Amino acid sequence: MSVLMQTYARLPVTFSHGEGIYLHDTEGRRYLDAISGIAVTGLGHAHPAVTAAIRDQADKLVHTSNLYRIEAQERLAETLTGVAGMDNCFFCNSGAEANEAAIKLARLYGHRRDIDKPAIVALEGAFHGRTLATLSATGNRKIQAGFEPLVTGFIRAPRNDAQALRQIAANNPDVVAVLAEPIQGEGGIQMLTGHYLRAMREICDEHGWLLMLDEVQTGNGRTGTYFAYQGLGFTPDVVTTAKGLGNGVPIGACLARGSAAEVLRAGQHGSTYGGNPLVCSAGLAVVGTITEQQLGANATAMGRLIADTVAADTVASSQIREIRGRGLMLGIELVRDCGELVERGLEAGLLLNVTAGNTLRLLPPLVIDEQEARTLAAGVLELIRDFA
Repeated sequence: MSVLMQTYARLPVTFSHGEGIYLHDTEGRRYLDAISGIAVTGLGHAHPAVTAAIRDQADKLVHTSNLYRIEAQERLAETLTGVAGMDNCFFCNSGAEANEAAIKLARLYGHRRDIDKPAIVALEGAFHGRTLATLSATGNRKIQAGFEPLVTGFIRAPRNDAQALRQIAANNPDVVAVLAEPIQGEGGIQMLTGHYLRAMREICDEHGWLLMLDEVQTGNGRTGTYFAYQGLGFTPDVVTTAKGLGNGVPIGACLARGSAAEVLRAGQHGSTYGGNPLVCSAGLAVVGTITEQQLGANATAMGRLIADTVAADTVASSQIREIRGRGLMLGIELVRDCGELVERGLEAGLLLNVTAGNTLRLLPPLVIDEQEARTLAAGVLELIRDFA
């Protein structure tokens, strides 16, 4: 019996090393990694720039307290806020922690406006983390079950329904913010439309709410732009990110602008490990590589190639209800539940994920090339055809 708590139903494989988009197990088998550790290793495995940054920093200094200035942290904050169009940044260790920071920021913002019980609008089907507050913000009753009492102060809204947001605004004077993922990853690669997101921005402006976007999964080049909101004609007040920011080292960030950037003050939030020299050095290498090598554009091109190849297959098409996504964040919704395809993929040397019961989620590294994308598409099609 394992001495690990049984919080994961682990597949029967152990990986020893990787390079690029491939992982190798302890038995010598190679696998095409189409989930990137769930949108984490966007630069692939053992990327030379990230490896060098970690090695060089580890030789000098791994950790100091945030009671002192940390050069790599300040450099990463300057780089990341510049890319995002934000004013300042708080570093932590994960996406859930970044969303916790955003939730606390929103509540404090409300109290500064003399609102005793600030409320945050969150969407049906959302996933924001597994800490108690982020679990409460999550719109999935299945993963909330057993953890009651949940944190109060969240109002649920349907996805892509601007009128419902307006109705909430009319009936709930204590609302101070909206928290939303531009694309709901755990919810089955469900897209928020550009029209809806712009309406959300408009409603927030009308009522003095903060627009807070959870880009933990969509950020860092995955959807074709550095952040998914870029190019849609608006900017949020707060954006959270993690996953692909560290390419495997634990780092998260909560970025803010305008009045939202002035809310948190000394002593009101913190993190022992957040923004340490090691992870920030890795983050600098990641952001620099994504922007300099224009990996967002590659994500757009390779994502389109994979989606078009799968959609064009006449045999598999009878099993496919819809293909959704942007860049290299793709969901292939099948006509029935398909959880068994994860193990079938493993047997075939293809690592993929199923979410929302019937949706194959593909999150391959942003560095994937055309031949590798075609290989991935062919592997997915073979699984779907055999599943018919």
